Amino acid sequence: MLYQALADFVVLIHLAFILFALLGGLLALRWHWMPWVHLPAACWGAAVEFCEWYCPLTPLENSLRRASGAAGYDGGFIERHLLPVIYPAEFSRELQLFLGCVVILFNLVVYFAVWRAFRTRRARIQSIRPRTSASS
Repeated sequence: MLYQALADFVVLIHLAFILFALLGGLLALRWHWMPWVHLPAACWGAAVEFCEWYCPLTPLENSLRRASGAAGYDGGFIERHLLPVIYPAEFSRELQLFLGCVVILFNLVVYFAVWRAFRTRRARIQSIRPRTSASS
């Protein structure tokens, strides 16, 4: 039971990481430090797709499932609803490359918006600051 719960928890972490790698750049619109956390995650996510690597969470989840005595993904909510999103049945190489491109293109658009917002904010701050005279 404990191993099954831990395996389900790993699936939730895996899904959260996937969502963060794809959408985490949007958090940079609010917190200027977020790119330092998000960009490595997005690069890892794209590299996993392009290079056909396994995320370390996948073997961890599988070993926890084996330790729980589970033979597969025929169980509760996690297995029925989240696993097909993370591991689609028709997961081909072309789909992997497409997903890697989606991660990169979406984040390029997001970080372009972040860059524009930063420039606009900086220009607004500079226009508000009182100008000091050099001849004082």
